[in-house]
Amino acid sequence: MSKLIRAGVVGFLVWLAGCEHVPVQEKPTPEELKQRALQSAKIHTELAGQYYHRGQYRIAIEEAGIALRKKSDYAPAYNMLGLVYMDLQEDSQAEWNFERGLGITPNDPDIRNNFGWFLCQRKPDRMEQAIDHFMAAVRDPLYETPERTYTNAGLCVLKQNNFEQAQAFFQQALVIRPDYALAQLGMVELDFSRGEVKKAWSSIIRYLQTYSPTSGSLWLAVRIARANGDINAETNYAFQLQKRFPDSSEARELRAGRLNHER
Repeated sequence: MSKLIRAGVVGFLVWLAGCEHVPVQEKPTPEELKQRALQSAKIHTELAGQYYHRGQYRIAIEEAGIALRKKSDYAPAYNMLGLVYMDLQEDSQAEWNFERGLGITPNDPDIRNNFGWFLCQRKPDRMEQAIDHFMAAVRDPLYETPERTYTNAGLCVLKQNNFEQAQAFFQQALVIRPDYALAQLGMVELDFSRGEVKKAWSSIIRYLQTYSPTSGSLWLAVRIARANGDINAETNYAFQLQKRFPDSSEARELRAGRLNHER
């Protein structure tokens, strides 16, 4: 065999041996494609949530939209869009997205809680429906934050001066989690709404010594101080509210001079 032929044969065998070690790329199965789409939708929805909490609503909407392009029936993405549009005061869009999410997963406690809160805040004539959503959420034995939902229910009925039911909801939240700040603050607001100014005053002072201040707690403190006739405390809490949370709705109310509705 000539050297030229021998070299050609050797080269072919080397090429053939190399081919044997190249793995064939298998086409993903339908189930694998489904899982990839689900994982991608989950990641983009989580990103939407992060942007939502930063107040970057446009990007949050974009990320939720990407999630739904990956998986059109991904209920958490609709839930996130409902929250975003609620903050943007686009109530029809918010309601549509919450309802779409519940249409996919009717028993989702997070969507139930958020839709209930939306109805409580924007549709006071549908308060009974809001409470139904809250109660459906807390009936889920796997729901991780029932104390939040009981507190939301308490705040909602408190708006209608339903003091007994509000107290029952707040107390239920505190049975589940005794140190839950929002329920503790709800009890202070309950006392204030009942006209028990002295009790509310001592409670809000104790609350602010225990928990980190929020725009809501400082705004309540401003109103209670005004009702209690403590001008120095009112000025102090108002200053803290403006300094710490200048862009909050409570700070805007303060600047607008909305202190006439103490209770």
